[in-house]
Formats: sequence, structure tokens, C-alpha cells
Amino acid sequence: MDFYLLRRTGAECIGVFFLVLAACGSVMIGGLTGAYGHMGMAFSPGLVVMVMVAATGHLSMAHLNPAVTLAFALSGHFPWREVPFYIIGQLAAAALGAAVLRFLFGNVYALGANQPAGPATQSLVMEILVTAILMFVIVAVATDKRATALPAGLAIGGAVALNVLWAGPISGASMNPARSFGPVLVSGVWTAHWIYWVGPIIGAALGAFAYKFVRHSKPEDA
Repeated sequence: MDFYLLRRTGAECIGVFFLVLAACGSVMIGGLTGAYGHMGMAFSPGLVVMVMVAATGHLSMAHLNPAVTLAFALSGHFPWREVPFYIIGQLAAAALGAAVLRFLFGNVYALGANQPAGPATQSLVMEILVTAILMFVIVAVATDKRATALPAGLAIGGAVALNVLWAGPISGASMNPARSFGPVLVSGVWTAHWIYWVGPIIGAALGAFAYKFVRHSKPEDA
């Protein structure tokens, strides 16, 4: 692995580490203290994604998510040879973030792990939908220079918060296999974990290709 790829992977690791601290930590601290409800648990992941996209987007493209990395590669926006490095780094950083949370607060609330509130198929469809929406926004602001209405971090973080607001009580609105993997690995609570791989990967691919389909710029404007 060349030094440039190592540094970009490092930026991904830092972003995912803080994502897990904020997203999973908000679930744990909210449960332990009652300091905030569902709104706080929705805005915490949205805000940390917004901040990390702003901080690392120019370094690593701020995928922060294995499903996003795979979708970018499938749609031709990211080299396949770099995919394993990004995904391994993202998963390792998520596990480290979950380990820090366990050290701080103990193995409570499954370390914020995502679990379906109802039937597995219901949560699977929800994860596909919310990840498709998120990826549609990501591809728009990351690959189309005409999408300048909002800064990328604000648009992507807003999409995350909005998705957690409406889908969180059903599936947890993970949208991110790394965010789900870290807590279950460290807590040992693997309930229906497959949903949080299959759903986001399918959803991210759908979102990326949906934007590719509706994009209608002339080649010189792309």
C-alpha cells in the first residue's frame, strides 16, 4: 500500500472512529442518563457525519461507510484496488470506537448496536430505503459540480439525521455496516446483524445508480 493510500485510509479511520463514538455513544448515554430522547439520538449521527465530511472529505472523500465505498466503486467513482483497504480500516476503526465506549460505560445497551424493532424483513427494507436516499445525496454532492445548493457536509449530515428521525425507531437507521459491526463485535449482541450489511449495500448501490440514471448533464458539464 502506498503512503498516499495509507494516509487516506487513516483519514477514513479517524472519521469512522468519531462517528461510532457519537452515534453509538448517544444511544448509550441517552439510555443511561435520560438526557435526551429520539431527537438527540437522530441529530448526533447527523452532526458527526457533517463534521467529519467537512474535516476529511478533501483527504479521503469521507466515505465513512463500507456500503458507500462499494457503491462508489460499482458506479465507477472509486478504484476497486483501494476498496479492501478502506473497508478494513473502517471496520477496525468502528471496533476501536466501540471498545472505547465499553471501557467508558460498560457493556450496556449493546453499545448502541442496531437491532430491528419488528420483523427482520421490515427493517431490511427500511435499511435499503434510507441508505438509497443517503447515497443519492452523497453521489450528488460528491460527484456533480452543479450540486452547490448546500455544502456537502451539511447535505449528507442532514440526510443522515432525517433518516434516523423517521426510520430509527424501526430498524435503527444504520445505513452503515461499520457503524453496526463495531458495537456487535465488542458487545457480542449479533441479533439480525445480517440486515445491516445486506440492506445498506443494496441501498447504496441503488442510490448511486439512481443518481447516475437521472443525471442529465452534457459530458462537458459533468
